[in-house]
Amino acid sequence: MTDDIDIPALRCMCDRALSWHGNPTAAQMLASLPEDIEVDRYGTGGVVTALEERVADLLGAPAAVFMPSGTMAQQIALRVHADERGLRTVTFHPLSHLELHEDKAYQRLHDLVGRTVGDARSLLTLDDLQALDEPVAAVLWELPQREIGGHLPAWEDLVAQVEWVRSTGAAAHLDGARLWESTTFYDRPLAEVAGLFDTVYVSFYKGLGGLAGCCLAGEEDVIARARAWRARHGGTLFGMWPAAASAMAGLDLRLPRMPRYVAHCRAIAAALADVPGVRPTPDPPHTAMMHLHLETTDEAFVAAAVRLAEEEGIFVYPGTMPTDVPGFRVIELTVGDATLSFSPEEVADVIRRLVPAGA
Repeated sequence: MTDDIDIPALRCMCDRALSWHGNPTAAQMLASLPEDIEVDRYGTGGVVTALEERVADLLGAPAAVFMPSGTMAQQIALRVHADERGLRTVTFHPLSHLELHEDKAYQRLHDLVGRTVGDARSLLTLDDLQALDEPVAAVLWELPQREIGGHLPAWEDLVAQVEWVRSTGAAAHLDGARLWESTTFYDRPLAEVAGLFDTVYVSFYKGLGGLAGCCLAGEEDVIARARAWRARHGGTLFGMWPAAASAMAGLDLRLPRMPRYVAHCRAIAAALADVPGVRPTPDPPHTAMMHLHLETTDEAFVAAAVRLAEEEGIFVYPGTMPTDVPGFRVIELTVGDATLSFSPEEVADVIRRLVPAGA
C-alpha cells in the first residue's frame, strides 16, 4: 500500500475484517486469557509446563518445549539434528521461511549449510529428494506450503518421502506452523501426522490466534538439548506465561473450529468461480487458507480497499504481492472467526469489488 495511507487508522475505523480472526485490540486479547493462570519462572512451571505437556500429548511426542518464536525453534531443531549427526547441511523447499525471511540465520548463528531442493512453484517430490548428491543432517517439510497457496502433498507421497529420508540417516523435521489446519485434509489425528517426523514445530499465533510463541516437540533427549539452545538464544524469558496462556485459550477455542474454517474456505473458493479476474489456488483449498490471484494492479487494489474501509467499515488487505503472471497480483485469504461472519457469497462480492474485471 502507498506510504501516505495510515494502515493502523484504517483498521481501527473498520468493524469487520475479511481475513483471519479480525483485528482484536490489546484489551480483547488480554480478556481472552484464562482466569486461573499459574505463572512460570524462566519457562518452568505454571501454564508453560501445562502447555508443553498438552502439546506433547496432542502430537503424540515424548516431550515439548515452549519458545518465543518459530524462527528460534526451527533453527534450534536443525542445529540439534546437525550436531547429533556430525553434518552441517540441511535441506528445505526454496520458499521455506528459513530461506526467505530469516536473513540466513541458520548459517550466521549455527554454521549450517542450507540446501534448497525442488521447484519453487511446486511441492517437494521424492525424486527431488533422491536427487540430492550429498549426505544431509535433516530435511524440513512445511505443511502446508504457505508461499504457494497452502498446498499439501498427498498422504502416500508424504509418507514415502519421510521414510526415504529417514532411511538415509537424516532427520525429518516438520514446519507445522499451520499443522492445526492440515489434519482435515488428511482426515487423520494430529499425532499420526506429527508421528512421521523426528521433530515438529507448531505455532500458536497463526491459526489459533494467540499472542505469540510456539512449541517444538520430539524425543526427550532432543528437546532437552533444544532447551539448552533456547537459553543460549536468550529465549528463556523470566515470565513466559502470557503467551502460553493465550496459546491455551487458542487451543480451547479454535482447534475444534478448524474443520469449520476449512469448509468455509472451500465454499468461498466455489463462490469465487463466477468472479471474473480471480483465480483461487489451490482450488479447492487444502486448508483454511488460499491464495487469490487477481487481475489488477496494486494501485487499483489499494484504492478499492480504502473505499471499502471508509464507506463500509470492512478491512480487507493493506496491499497485494507480485506474481509471475503479468497483469496479476496475489493476496492470501486465511479463514478464521472474522471470515465466518461473511457468507461465501458475501466474500465473493467483496473480492469482486477489489478487482476491476469483476466490477
